[in-house]
Amino acid sequence: MIVELGKPVHSLPYRVLYGDTDKAGVVYYGAYMRLFEAGRTEYLRNICGTSYSELEKQGIILPVTETYCRYKSSALYDELLEIQTAVTKITRVSIRFDYRIVHSDTGKLAVQGFTVHAAVDRSGKLMKLPESLKKLLAHS
Repeated sequence: MIVELGKPVHSLPYRVLYGDTDKAGVVYYGAYMRLFEAGRTEYLRNICGTSYSELEKQGIILPVTETYCRYKSSALYDELLEIQTAVTKITRVSIRFDYRIVHSDTGKLAVQGFTVHAAVDRSGKLMKLPESLKKLLAHS
């Protein structure tokens, strides 16, 4: 089953590095978590107009509390991919980002998944998402 992303979707081109791959030249399964991170970082910067470092300066830390990844087709060394990212759920204390990574040349799905992030303060205590951040995410 292919999951459609909410709107808006941020698209980030990504060329597979040698260090992303295993001995067979296929993207190593764990590398996709780093690609998810790249997607959500640029989503925040380009769609919401803020950055993780800005959020941290405000005392908002967003650790990953849940991940899911479904592998559909292999991506290879030096291949150009497109990381598609969208916010699909905002609660009182968390944000869910959904991802699709597709082969740029064919549009074929390589991976789909999501990450959920809780809002915590610098001491690690759960906190409400600030209204200002919820507005940025909701209007994005």
